[in-house]
Amino acid sequence: MKTLKFKSNINCDACIVKVTDTLDKVVGKEHWKVDITNPEKILTMETENVTEKELNDELGKVGYKVSLIRN
Repeated sequence: MKTLKFKSNINCDACIVKVTDTLDKVVGKEHWKVDITNPEKILTMETENVTEKELNDELGKVGYKVSLIRN
């Protein structure tokens, strides 16, 4: 598994509730977390094959987006 980090517009606990079903479906339960205390609202996930496009397509359905943080 590889760990990917994304800047997101997931800003609060209510936002996390809205994206939970989507992220659980796409990434898998317990394979993601969002740091809403970080100004960039970092989404960290562990995945084998989820792409930034796939993640944005699915999160877009519930009103959110992410941008991959490249090292």
